[in-house]
Amino acid sequence: MPVRPRLTTAVAATRSAVRAALVAVPQREGPEALVALSGGPDSLALTAAAAFEAPRAGRRTGAVVVDHGLQEGSAAVAERAAEQARSLGLDPVLVRRVRVEGGGGPEAAARDARYVALCDAMAETGATRVLLGHTLDDQAETVLLGLLRGSGPDSLAGMRPDAGPWLRPLLALRRVQTVQACADQGLEPWSDPMNEDPRHPRVRVRREALPVLERTLGPGVAEALARTADQVQEDAAALDALADELAPDLAELADGGIALPVSALAANPAALRHRLIRLAVEDEFHTVLSRAQTLAVARLVTDWHGQGALDLPGITVVRSGGRIEFTAARD
Repeated sequence: MPVRPRLTTAVAATRSAVRAALVAVPQREGPEALVALSGGPDSLALTAAAAFEAPRAGRRTGAVVVDHGLQEGSAAVAERAAEQARSLGLDPVLVRRVRVEGGGGPEAAARDARYVALCDAMAETGATRVLLGHTLDDQAETVLLGLLRGSGPDSLAGMRPDAGPWLRPLLALRRVQTVQACADQGLEPWSDPMNEDPRHPRVRVRREALPVLERTLGPGVAEALARTADQVQEDAAALDALADELAPDLAELADGGIALPVSALAANPAALRHRLIRLAVEDEFHTVLSRAQTLAVARLVTDWHGQGALDLPGITVVRSGGRIEFTAARD
């Protein structure tokens, strides 16, 4: 008779976190959620916790393994992870190989390809949510990288525990806990060599910057960075709610686009003004403006001296008749 792994503190923590997250997954026919499994300790601990908790919560959970094809033997690594998910009882278990290409560096390209594969897996299975294995350590690294790059509050807000289809149950747990949870359950995670490659900024932050901060300032740096993300998320949510409330009353139809009144934009604080601009563009053109692009539009409100039209990718912005008008760019 097989011996059941003992319930350790680390295992209990991962299960408790997943149990709380599954409340956000609506019940339906078929698999309601999928776990994004790489085979590493974070996603493997998440998979084991989901396999234990999902049946108790009345949720069916499957898994998706994305093979990025970036390393020799990646197909075997992906298949081994899939077998681990199947042995834990998840169903269905999908393996998807993707092509990593495009700009923004290899990390960004791999991430983009991975999320496309996850979205495709949801469409194929009918699942509505995907569980991701990001931990507090990942959150701290994200916030620190955003701070160093000057990326603004959206980056400092880090990753959200519940964002659209993405659920991150382990975001309050440390990486050491997921490693321990795997060991306590007799699970053998895969160690991704890319996580040791100093060419990647995140690896340098993880292996060099954060340890130096801990040694210099004392323990608790990662937790403090994660708390910063929580606070920025709260502020961002409040401002987003205000923008959502104001936008329908402010937006006006323009010839082939949308317009916002200059007086209303000027009367609001910069943080809210920028959100109204981004929201108008995103709703009308399904385009997300960068910080620099948003500021360029805002200058038509706050630094107006008769300048001409502003050309953004696929969009023309002009100040006319007391309005900021956004129209599709003409070929």
